[in-house]
Amino acid sequence: MDVLWFLIALGLLFGVLGPYLLRRRGGGIRQVAPGTPDAADPEAYGFARQEELDVRLPGPDEDLLDVLRVVQATQDWRAASQLLAGTGKEGEVRWQRVQAFAGAASLELAQRPGEGGAWLRAWRADTPKDAGGAAVHAEFLVQQAWRSSAAGSDDFRIILEEAGKVVDEAALLAPGDPVPYITKLAVARGLGYGHEQFDRVWAEVIDRAPQHMGAHLAALHYWCEKWHGSREEADHFATTAAARAPKGSLLAALPLFALFEHVPDMVLVRDFYRTAVVGRAMEGALYAVHSARPDDPMLAHVRHLLVSFLVGAERWAEAMHQLVHVDGYVGALPWTLSPDPAAEYTVVRNLAVAGYEANGGSPMTLRP
Repeated sequence: MDVLWFLIALGLLFGVLGPYLLRRRGGGIRQVAPGTPDAADPEAYGFARQEELDVRLPGPDEDLLDVLRVVQATQDWRAASQLLAGTGKEGEVRWQRVQAFAGAASLELAQRPGEGGAWLRAWRADTPKDAGGAAVHAEFLVQQAWRSSAAGSDDFRIILEEAGKVVDEAALLAPGDPVPYITKLAVARGLGYGHEQFDRVWAEVIDRAPQHMGAHLAALHYWCEKWHGSREEADHFATTAAARAPKGSLLAALPLFALFEHVPDMVLVRDFYRTAVVGRAMEGALYAVHSARPDDPMLAHVRHLLVSFLVGAERWAEAMHQLVHVDGYVGALPWTLSPDPAAEYTVVRNLAVAGYEANGGSPMTLRP
């Protein structure tokens, strides 16, 4: 009986990994030792080494990285305050920068308990009326709750309740800023707000930024089956937002994120990534990418998720065309769900390179 179960498990494993390892049409992907003449070399495409990948951001933001280096080297918060004060409230960049500052402080504290993130504490103590500092503090508390406590535990709830108070303070300090309310969406999800209560928070967001992609992603989590909604509710939320989105909006990619949230841990359906539902979601995301502004700060988020799905569907050339735009950064879904985002990304990227070359591609044929 043990042998039978082993053979069943082995068959399931091959069913999951087989589409990645073999192409039944065209060329095939063979495993070879690194450095052999037949080995696919990601560096030939200008791709970064695994150890060089930046896990903090989905794409480049040199102003933010420069300020982070100064703040962490000097423990002086003023450069961060100045950067946020000069970042517009109406777009996506402010939200990403608030997340990045909060994440940096949270990671410092995890690495050096009791000492790390001292610059954020000083920021709040020295200038309690600084709207940027309050927004970062609120997001920091949210990240601390998820990082340091089990969801639903007493500690988790206590931290999120404190985050809610700081969110309200941040909102009063910057009335037109959607960022505090986007942070409150995460508080609402963690504390289990009812649908009507959540809708009131969501109304505050869309009153200020109706096309905010980051806000829609935060709200989508709430409506997913694993939190306070269902597959149908998440899909309805995503497809409605996509249908209402103006041309050039990345909200057309939201159904792909809804689909991703409900992909099972183990895909047992053969050719899952070639099913009609997955195909429609990918085409919507590709349309969004092609019609979006090249400098849209959320564009990298969509490209990263597309890479994962396109590789799953063995659409190697299309995956490579997304990779050339995002390589070097891995601070986005799906990689950030892994304990080692750089390693997770590298495996998928290497599969894309191998599949591309197995079907006649080369560095000379790849164009952005």
